[in-house]
This record gives sequence, structure tokens and C-alpha cells, in this order.
Amino acid sequence: MQQEINPHTETPEEFEIRHLDTMCANDSELVHPWWYNFKYTLAGILFGITFVKAEIVSWFRIQEMFQATSFHMYGVIGTAVIVAAFSIWIIKRFQLKSIYGESIHIETKTFSKGQIYGGLLFGIGWAITGACPGPLFAQIGAGFSVIAITLLSAIAGTWLYGKFRDSLPH
Repeated sequence: MQQEINPHTETPEEFEIRHLDTMCANDSELVHPWWYNFKYTLAGILFGITFVKAEIVSWFRIQEMFQATSFHMYGVIGTAVIVAAFSIWIIKRFQLKSIYGESIHIETKTFSKGQIYGGLLFGIGWAITGACPGPLFAQIGAGFSVIAITLLSAIAGTWLYGKFRDSLPH
């Protein structure tokens, strides 16, 4: 399936570079008012509350997971993987479209050794800090202000990755 290029925003070369860097290269041509994305903020707040109530952001629960002393986090992550896999299967099988009628195309990604290095680095950071990128904001919102250091470190790590991306294994 060929992805269309928006000639007003990028060249074919820019599209290919961006396309290789993404998990999903769906672009929308729709333009919405500035307040349109507040519904995502509301969904994020509800998601964060759910994380806190389910103890997904609990440092102790995360330590239990890395020490293999509790099934709680494995159950949550396993359920999320199963739901995501089933959802992607449904989207592909029935060629579902977005609520605006735009086609959804999920790219097939190839394996590389950089994923092993990145996964190990991510796991070590997660074990040390008790936080991964999703729950960082929920932890800060729940009053664990020390996690702000972890958030700043994650931003710095993202910036460093962007700076040295071309010399890293992919």
C-alpha cells in the first residue's frame, strides 16, 4: 500500500526518512481548532488515575516485577500485549478506517540489534527509577515529585539519542 506524500509539507526524501523512523506513518490532512486535542488530555488524566488506582505506577510493584516476586505487573503488561495484538489483527483483517474515514496502515518493522541494546538500557533504567515513560506523568501527578528528575533524564536521553542517532546501531 503506497502512502501519499503531502507536497506542501515535505519532499519524498523527507517522507522516507520520517517514514523509517515511525511505528505507524499515518498522516491526517484534517485541520482542527486549537482546543480540539483537550479530549486527549482528559483521556490522559483518566488513564493516569487508572494507573495510580491499579498500582501500575507504584515503585514497589515495579520492584516486585523485576524481582519476580509478584504476578501483578506481568498480568497488566501481558493483558495489554494481548489486547494490542488482537486490536491490530482486527484493524488489518477488516481494513478498518479512522473515525474520519482515513485508512489505517501499520508498518512492518524489521528486527535489529539496536532493539536489544535499547531494551536492556530501558529495562535497567526502569528497574533503577521505578518508572517508564508512560507512568512518569501519573507519578508526578500523584505527588511523587522526585520523579521530575527521571522525567528530565528521559528528555535528556531522548535528546542525546537524536544527537547521536546516526552513529548508533539500528
